[in-house]
Amino acid sequence: MPLQRRLPKRGFYNPFKKVYAEVNVRDLEQFDPKSVVDEEILRQRGLVKGQWDGVKLLGTGEISKPLTVQVDRCSAAARQKIEAAGGKIEVP
Repeated sequence: MPLQRRLPKRGFYNPFKKVYAEVNVRDLEQFDPKSVVDEEILRQRGLVKGQWDGVKLLGTGEISKPLTVQVDRCSAAARQKIEAAGGKIEVP
């Protein structure tokens, strides 16, 4: 019997899974205060590369500038840090 039939099959592959590019709050410190940050600008600055289904903002690091951030997903810690700095998060 062939080897691939003798070994047990494990796990599941979801072909519809969405994979997001991850950007940390500390990476947003390079933008000007009160500017709008979206996926297009992140790609221009080199923070997002390759094919992704969207951008997720993570809460690692600190930020001191008020920004308007337009991303597909956002962690609770990142939302808290952006709003504490005077900015806002726009999630569709």
